[in-house]
Amino acid sequence: MTNAKRISVGPVGEHIALARWGEDGSGKPPALLLHGTGFVAEVWDEVARELASRYTVYALDRRGHGDSHKPAADRYHFQDFAEDLCRVIEALDLTDIFGIGHSAGATDLLLAAKLLPKRFSRLFVMEPTVMDPRATRADGAGLSDRSTAAVQSVLRRQAEFDSAETAFQRYRAAPAFATWSESSLWAYIRHGFAPLRDGRVRLLCTPEIESAITLRICEAMEQVYTGDDRGNPFAWLTEIDCPVCVATTEQSWPIYKMMASRAVALIPQVSEWSFAGVGHCVGQEDPKLLLGALQIFEAKDR
Repeated sequence: MTNAKRISVGPVGEHIALARWGEDGSGKPPALLLHGTGFVAEVWDEVARELASRYTVYALDRRGHGDSHKPAADRYHFQDFAEDLCRVIEALDLTDIFGIGHSAGATDLLLAAKLLPKRFSRLFVMEPTVMDPRATRADGAGLSDRSTAAVQSVLRRQAEFDSAETAFQRYRAAPAFATWSESSLWAYIRHGFAPLRDGRVRLLCTPEIESAITLRICEAMEQVYTGDDRGNPFAWLTEIDCPVCVATTEQSWPIYKMMASRAVALIPQVSEWSFAGVGHCVGQEDPKLLLGALQIFEAKDR
């Protein structure tokens, strides 16, 4: 089995932390894994270990997460994340990339594939966060009360626990994590929390950071995201020039399937996949199921 090595790209204060499975310079093509909101690179460990037999595997801590830089609350736009990813790709000089992404991390890959079109060979994206830039909306439309409450609720999440074991047991009891493999959940606890001097642990992606990220996601879900002074980047999906498979899961929320359908309608070279019997975090719930789908997609694309 291949253990992950931690590396970092970029200057202090703007750096992106990564985990790498396999040796740099091995001659194997790169696989680049992007986690969803709130998580860290190592939640991919069970998937990455298997992929490392034929790829050099990289997984990022997205900005605001893990050991990566944590900018101010107004610096978590979709294009911010995509530009981070592009900087990593260029710094490591990655080409022929197999991109594998989950949720908002899948969106990072889709946008980066437009910004760096010659770097990617294929993308497998699971329930990406996508809005349809062609849809009309009422001028001045804002976020619904329901989504506003959801953003606020993230701020009330518990950020510190008495120990890593306490955090593990608390998350194991939560419905969102109840079906995760034990290995994936422990990877999240070990790398997604910082140990404190008194033995307690604290979330690295703080409630304040996750709330700022969640705000943009909810805006995209509800078709009211306008972006910052760079605009709304979702029209870029029509310019992606590599094969893309958009996957959904049987037990996830309807909004995830809706956003996946938006992606399918925009991306030129697109196919679809559906995972039966699992929820939104298929890579952490059933890594073997995901690995099987990736292998089929690779074979189709050869």
